[in-house]
Amino acid sequence: MTLQQGLAFGLVGLTIAAFIWGRFRYDLVALAALVAGLVIGVIPAEAAFDGFRNDITVIIAAALVVSAAFSRSGIVEWLLGRVIPRLKTERSQVPVLTVVVTVLSMLTKNVGALAIMLPVALRVCRKTGTPPSRLLMPMAFGAMAGGMVTLVGTSPNIIVAGVREDLIGEPFQMFDYAPVGLALTAAALVFLAFGYRLLPKDRRGAAEMSAALAANAYSTDARAPDDWALEKMTVSALAEAGGGEVQILTVVRDGKRITRPRGNVVVRRSDLIVVQGTAEALSSFVSRTQLVLASEHRAPPTDEPGEEIDVVEAVVGPNSPLLDRTIASSNLHGTYGVNLLGVSRSGRQVTQQLRNARLRQGDIILLQGAENRLPDALSELDLLPLAERQVGLGSVRKRFMPALVLATAMLLVGFQLVPVAVAFFGAAVVIVMLGGLKMREAYHALDGPLLVLIAALIPVSAAIQETGGAELIANGLSGLFGGIPELAAVAALMFAAMAVTPFLNNAATVLILAPIGATLATQLGYRPDAFLMAVAVGAACDFLTPIGHQCNTLVMRPAGYRFADYPRLGAPLSVLVLLAGPPLILAVWPL
Repeated sequence: MTLQQGLAFGLVGLTIAAFIWGRFRYDLVALAALVAGLVIGVIPAEAAFDGFRNDITVIIAAALVVSAAFSRSGIVEWLLGRVIPRLKTERSQVPVLTVVVTVLSMLTKNVGALAIMLPVALRVCRKTGTPPSRLLMPMAFGAMAGGMVTLVGTSPNIIVAGVREDLIGEPFQMFDYAPVGLALTAAALVFLAFGYRLLPKDRRGAAEMSAALAANAYSTDARAPDDWALEKMTVSALAEAGGGEVQILTVVRDGKRITRPRGNVVVRRSDLIVVQGTAEALSSFVSRTQLVLASEHRAPPTDEPGEEIDVVEAVVGPNSPLLDRTIASSNLHGTYGVNLLGVSRSGRQVTQQLRNARLRQGDIILLQGAENRLPDALSELDLLPLAERQVGLGSVRKRFMPALVLATAMLLVGFQLVPVAVAFFGAAVVIVMLGGLKMREAYHALDGPLLVLIAALIPVSAAIQETGGAELIANGLSGLFGGIPELAAVAALMFAAMAVTPFLNNAATVLILAPIGATLATQLGYRPDAFLMAVAVGAACDFLTPIGHQCNTLVMRPAGYRFADYPRLGAPLSVLVLLAGPPLILAVWPL
């Protein structure tokens, strides 16, 4: 072993130890490792920032933006609008919602797919009384399994494709993972449909602040436009379109109010309807029923071309000039350049038209306005903004556009017309340009710690390869693996990835193990594909702890999981993948 190899091994070993210790953030550890590698000379200065301009980082960043646009579009809720009310018990909820999030994770990054479906699952749990602890972990595991099917589904696949390109000049393509990934995903879904019974029922999740705010029920005015395609719908039909989450409080026709109308009352064109529900439920309801918010005919004024329109939640303060005044007399649009979209009054329903409602201290209101004008309006009106969260009501939804753009990008990649990084970067840009996501939302979608972790570790892991350390390890392993069957060698590498990733991080695991696996394959006289696939599958299947994969971390608090809950369901699933994976890999990628 040379001095440079020893330094490279020491750097990687200390980095792994710091990850396992958990005293410092992952991204900070990775950045410190990058600086240390520069100082001791195992990372050349000209290669220090290779990770930040690497295709791997670009693809993951673009996939995060596309996933956020999917979530923002509401297409998933729209597609599941008639299915979700039929999911009455956990026996139907677990397989259906797990399948949905699994399919989504094949199209977008798996953690993005889970983030899209998490609010849907929690609403189902609240309505039916199903413990979230029985539902959320199967969904997280399904998302991870589905991510194995396509290149962009999970970070390990993207990283392994980059390693293969460095080795043989050609990366894995978009659907090269599908034969193995689909088979393993199908097996995982069958197991999860029954195995969820291994999970506890008595866990109590910790509600996030955004979840608490999301429970606020707002009253708002919606109007049936003159060209309403759903003319003569009954009140009960409209309520059904709201999925049981929206109440029809009042129908106003020709100046006459019908308060708490019966279900057989027919809603006609030009009627104004006062409805109540959470902001997200109202947003989906208005979109699904093709109604129009009464305030939408007045676009908030902007100071600059291209300035974004935002929606905020705020509490009416004790000195607000809005107190005891009707909204119409306050002239919010003319004086302050904002629209009032809804009012939430604790313990009471606001059944009159918003323009006639008198605001009280403690009311929570939804204000729509240009992002540069809202802070001044909040200050002048003595309104206290609530914790920031995304509010869909009053924002334009591009329901089908993100799906069409993503499908186009995947077809271009599938037919090898453009590189993956170019296709997904282009898709992210087009989605933002077409209004599927605001620039601020796109920046928010970028997972900074994950991107920094990957970008900083790429040069660190390359140090093992460049100093000959990977070849040194491979020489040692080839002596151990030389006399064992091919199947056992592939299984051993997959097991190593599975064992390391729960305590390290799946991206870091692949960056370290993939070059070693590829070199080992060369030492044994094999093609590297099967060994790279084994590393990708092993790193993607992090079912044992809440810290190794973001999907596991994402569901921990809402479901109230403890560390020991993950092996209950994850250990048998890991064994299933470990038994089925190596034979499948060798059948598709023979040595």
